[in-house]
Amino acid sequence: MPEATSNVEFAQKIHEHGEHHALRTDRRAQWIEMVEALVLAIVAVATAWSGYQASKWDALSAQHYNLASRTTVLSQEAATLAGQDRLYDITTFDAWAAARVAGQDKLAAFYERRFRPEYAAAFSAWLKLDPFNNPVAPAGPIFMAEYKNASSQESARLAEKAKVYFENGVSMRETGDQYVKITVFLATVLLLTALSQRFQIFGPRVAVVAVAFVLLVMSTYWILNFPRA
Repeated sequence: MPEATSNVEFAQKIHEHGEHHALRTDRRAQWIEMVEALVLAIVAVATAWSGYQASKWDALSAQHYNLASRTTVLSQEAATLAGQDRLYDITTFDAWAAARVAGQDKLAAFYERRFRPEYAAAFSAWLKLDPFNNPVAPAGPIFMAEYKNASSQESARLAEKAKVYFENGVSMRETGDQYVKITVFLATVLLLTALSQRFQIFGPRVAVVAVAFVLLVMSTYWILNFPRA
């Protein structure tokens, strides 16, 4: 009888230890399942936000590329007009010089009245240098510092503006690509989390979830620090 009682007590202790171990294992499994659920929830929100930001930045990039193209066209139009103005200035000056040399003062005055206002200012400054007697005088008014061409200045301003638009478009496209990279990381997190649920052994399951969590933290850090559209 004492031996039978001892066997019963031993069996009872083994049963209680098994129940305690199973309970502890179940609790650990519940905790890891909660972590997995939390990771999946964060991944869902973060993926949606990253995709939204990527599409917004791509749209802004395309808009700035279009503005750059449009501004470049306007700059080229202004440059063409500047070239036409310069050709007109040279042609009328050559005609004035020929009339002046020929002693046709009336004809020279006629051409002088047809100088563009911008050119007329440079022409007056050039005449003050006595160019017909001064060998060091510039060859013509277009070589004077006073010579201005509003169309040429406008062309340069628009070209610089187009450059800024283009650089902004490139920068915005790169930002959109960064958000796309985040979605790739989040997809990896999703894959690892789903894979961890297939493991029956607790250790490997925790290791896979830990890697997924680290990638999730990195992705979240990038999302919080990247510019927002």
